Order: sequence, then C-alpha cells, then structure tokens
Amino acid sequence: MHDSVTVKHMAMERISMGVIVAVAVVGVLVGALAAGLLAATRTIPNSGNVRAVGVGVFWNLACTNETKSINWGSMDPNSSRSFPVYVRNNGTVPLQLSIATSGWNPSAASSYMAMSWNCTGYSLDHDSIVAAVLTLSVLPNISGVTTFSFDITITGTDGA
Repeated sequence: MHDSVTVKHMAMERISMGVIVAVAVVGVLVGALAAGLLAATRTIPNSGNVRAVGVGVFWNLACTNETKSINWGSMDPNSSRSFPVYVRNNGTVPLQLSIATSGWNPSAASSYMAMSWNCTGYSLDHDSIVAAVLTLSVLPNISGVTTFSFDITITGTDGA
C-alpha cells in the first residue's frame, strides 16, 4: 500500500510538472505574439545639434538662452514634433534664412524623416528676431531605424 501511494504521488508530480511546463510554454508564446504585435509601433530616441551661421538661435525671445542641441525625444512612425526657437540676425545687413540637415546617423534615417520650418526664405533685418518653429516628421513606413541623430544648420546669407 505504501508503494501505490508513492506511485500515485510520483504520477501527480509528473502531471504537476507537465502542467507547469505547458503554462510556461503558453506564456512564452503569448509574450512572443505580444512582442510581435508591438513591433508595429517603434520608438525612436534622438538628439540633434543646431549650428547657426550669421545668426543666433535661442530658446527665448530675450535671446539669452542659446539653442545648441535639440532632443526630439521618442517618436513613433507617422508622427511629428515641433520646437519653437528664436532666430536673431547678428549682422548689420538683412539676411535670407535657410535651413539644412546633415550627418544623419544612420544615413537611412534621412529617407524616412523630414525636417522643416516656417522661415524658409524669410528676410530678417539686421538686429531683428523672428519666432521660428522647427518640425521633425517621421514617415509611417519607417523601418530599420531605432535611434538616430543629425545636425541642423540654420544659415543667414546676405539678402542684398
């Protein structure tokens, strides 16, 4: 009788162990499926540098807090984020404003992202300030980019 109790106990241990293994496998499969479903949304951390040529770029209207870099934070596909800045003409003649990007890392990021602003071709008189909005947009079909960085160059050229 003692042996049949041991056999039953061992059988219960096997069944319990089988149930535990089955639950673990189901948990792993559910986790894998959930991860696959979440892969459709991608978070893209970033930081960017801002260079200014002939102009100053600032966070505040008083032009005391210079904009040297922008952290765009985490962005999803088919999203955009904007930052207001103030551009000041540091020269003595009117300047035409332009913007350019360079140094995309990885380089493929530039195919899936667009940098724009509201001051393209704007003529900025000497000693003047204009409120500008920098906007970064991420296309919905972005792939292969999980982090990125790039440089923004804001240039003022002689408008005469």
